Amino acid sequence: MFEHLRKMLENGHARFRVIEHPAEGNSHKVAEIRGTEVGQGAKAMLCRVGDAAGQYVLAVLPGDERVDFAKVAAAVGARKVKLADAADAEAATGCVIGAIPPFSFDPSIRLVADPQLLARYREIAFNAGRLDASIVLDGDDYRRLAQPLLADIRQERLE
Repeated sequence: MFEHLRKMLENGHARFRVIEHPAEGNSHKVAEIRGTEVGQGAKAMLCRVGDAAGQYVLAVLPGDERVDFAKVAAAVGARKVKLADAADAEAATGCVIGAIPPFSFDPSIRLVADPQLLARYREIAFNAGRLDASIVLDGDDYRRLAQPLLADIRQERLE
C-alpha cells in the first residue's frame, strides 16, 4: 500500500513528503511525532454499510474529531453504518487499523471526507499503509486525486 500510494502521488504530481517514524497508530501520539497538529491528521475509519453486504464507507475526518455514524449513513444514502471490526478492515483495505490511508482503491469502499479536514489546514497528514510511515500531502492535491464525497460527518461538539 505504501509504495502504491507513493507512486500514485508522484504520478499525479502531488506535493507531498514522507516521514518515517516509530510505529504509531494513535492520532495524538503520531501528530506529535510528525510535528503536525492533531486536526491535520486524516483519520480514516472504515465503516460497514448495514443494509448492503460487502459495502463499506471510508469516513475521513480531522484527527481531533469524532465520527457521527448517522451522518456517514446519510451521506451515502444508507440507513445505518457501523465501524468495521479490525479483521474486516484489514481484509477490505489490506491495512491494519491506524494505518488505513484516506484513499479508496476498491469500488466497494465509498470515500467520504469531512470538508473541515481540508478547510482547516493547507496540508493533511496520514499513516500511509504502515504504522511507521506517514505522508504529509497538500490538501488540494488530496481532493484532486482522491475525489472524495465531501460531507459533514463529525459529531457535534458539546461545549
